[in-house]
Amino acid sequence: MQNERDRQVGRGTRHNDGPGDPGTAVVVGAGVGGLATAIGLRRAGWEVRVLERRTALERYGTAFGIHPTAQAALDRLGLGEALQARAVPYRGAKIRRPDGTVLAAPPLERIERKAGRPELLVSRPHLIDALLAELDRLGGVHLAYGQRLTDPDGLDADLVVGADGIHSAVRTARFGARSRVRTLGTVAWIGIAGFEAGVYGETWGDGRFFGMTPVEPGRTNWYAAVPAATTADGLRAAFAGWHDPVPRILADTDPATWIRYGMRHLHPALPAFVDGRRTALVGDAAHAMTPNLGQGACTALLDAEALTRAVAAHGRAGLPAALRAYDAERRRSAQRVALGSRTLHRFVTARRPALRDALVGLLPG
Repeated sequence: MQNERDRQVGRGTRHNDGPGDPGTAVVVGAGVGGLATAIGLRRAGWEVRVLERRTALERYGTAFGIHPTAQAALDRLGLGEALQARAVPYRGAKIRRPDGTVLAAPPLERIERKAGRPELLVSRPHLIDALLAELDRLGGVHLAYGQRLTDPDGLDADLVVGADGIHSAVRTARFGARSRVRTLGTVAWIGIAGFEAGVYGETWGDGRFFGMTPVEPGRTNWYAAVPAATTADGLRAAFAGWHDPVPRILADTDPATWIRYGMRHLHPALPAFVDGRRTALVGDAAHAMTPNLGQGACTALLDAEALTRAVAAHGRAGLPAALRAYDAERRRSAQRVALGSRTLHRFVTARRPALRDALVGLLPG
């Protein structure tokens, strides 16, 4: 019987979209970035192992925003149709005050006009399932659960990809501890309401904010950011008196289903996402950011696609050149997004919001 903690994904035929010089790779971490990287490498003909420290993949239902650029990356990875099948467009969002007064509108419509496609929202389980299904279709990827990495240097592979999150063991081993996890004194709570709110966007208050997005028919994804000392019991009180449906969403969802995490990021920024020999970082391992711009999953997908495209173009013999090309394409862009997200977090959670609200009101509609 196949061990649930150590499985071979699929039995499909070997693909090779690269220059005929594939190698072996170990991807550490089976989140969005890690699974997408495994798909890209397998499509290039590489033999791939994925090591995941958890004994099973997390299936909580928060929504990911997928920007058109990340949608294009998924298209190139062969996942565009799978995304479209379960995603919903994000339109009509507003930024509001707690009393419901509209301050501004996020530039969703401008993005859609420019890209020719809307921002999409998809639940995390659906995206993970789509990635796993594509690995299954490609075949031959060894996915091992319950694998806590202690020595990345001991991995037997031509390429090692650190996709192991904000506390990345690969990053620490190969790049040192100078860039490390920093907290911001804010916690986020997220959940899914069992009805469609019909009112979407974010509401900004004094040191806290509340967001709502569609996720699938009959459900609403919500998230709240509050000072770190706020408990689950205090969350409803923190948003009492805010415009409908904010209190109703919190009243109608079971606190046992809420997920809490501290707002964190990496600082200072890494000087490189690659070590020049055989190691590359993707996603949170490379540039963990606050969720304020909703770009965490997008940047991980863009990293994965760019890395695997470079590896496919250069082959095993040209791996150092491939790593340099990946770093040149992705590092500055991803770090700009991370800085923008952290800056927006400070702006949104201002304790004296009058000036902030006045500035937001000057933004173009």
